[in-house]
Amino acid sequence: MQVGIIGATGYGGLELLRFLYNHSEVENIHLFSSSEDGVKFSNKYTHLRKIIDQPLQKIIPEALQKLDVIFTSTPSGVSSKLIPEILTEKVKVIDLSGDFRIKDAEDYENWYELLPAPQKLLDQSVYGLTEWNGKEIRKANLIANPGCYPTAVLLSLLPLLHDQLVDSENLIIDAKSGISGAGNKPNANNQFCETNDNTSIYKINKHQHIPEIEQAISMFAHSDHPITFSTHLVPMNRGIMATSYAKLQQGVTKSDLLNSLHSKYDHHQFIRIIGDATKVSTTQVRGTNYCDIHINVDERTGRATIISVIDNLVKGAAGQAIQNMNLMFGLEESQGLTQIPIWI
Repeated sequence: MQVGIIGATGYGGLELLRFLYNHSEVENIHLFSSSEDGVKFSNKYTHLRKIIDQPLQKIIPEALQKLDVIFTSTPSGVSSKLIPEILTEKVKVIDLSGDFRIKDAEDYENWYELLPAPQKLLDQSVYGLTEWNGKEIRKANLIANPGCYPTAVLLSLLPLLHDQLVDSENLIIDAKSGISGAGNKPNANNQFCETNDNTSIYKINKHQHIPEIEQAISMFAHSDHPITFSTHLVPMNRGIMATSYAKLQQGVTKSDLLNSLHSKYDHHQFIRIIGDATKVSTTQVRGTNYCDIHINVDERTGRATIISVIDNLVKGAAGQAIQNMNLMFGLEESQGLTQIPIWI
């Protein structure tokens, strides 16, 4: 395959490149930039010298249309303008921004405070939560890759909501992310002095991933209740831990919850159900496409604590995007993604 990455210089683009470089079905990777065309990639990222020495290319729709698949790893608001110019019957596009995730254009505008993508493309796009939407992904030409927080939250909650084992009306979700989730463009919130030795909450009740999570719960679990969702930055490079609190339905036990997870995920390579665990941590999935899920039930309160950990740059972005690419091209779902986690 001939593969293109638009936005290759961001963290998501770097992770796409890291995995695609050793993908057996990828012949060439073309790197595109809106502002740094002609710059030798390994001069910008010196860890890639003698590995990726090619120059960044200018974004020209005619050149992009000669490729087999394009990943758009751009800030929200960019892909919605670019993709209409490059999407064809031949070219498949996987968008890692938020531009095609929200089906309701008005909701997108309200939450993202940006102009939405054309409604025709919003209708055409397929939500790329791989383990839940594989059938549609296989037929798609345009994938809206899920956000990092929604991936962690949805993978852990959807089986329990779908099987009506927990109350969907009072979901409380507390999520924490490493600083790479804020991207690599310098700003006041991701400077060392602001993030080191510090934990902060942000976008309280206003995070743009709220409507995405609610939309997916409605789509896959047929429940339309609002959620309470809080996000925090913690002083680490990468990783997400999402902890959800849900009231058990009458008579439901921890075994019922575990059976639901195993029934849904035992045949999916990248979902690991952690039964008895003294510790669940982001380190155990670092650098990989795995999502680890652990459940604890408090019989005193009748409430389940559902914990999910992912690498925000891999399962939460580039890894899931490549997983979707594999399905779109009829390849083994795990192809190019079977790395062992980096423990230290």
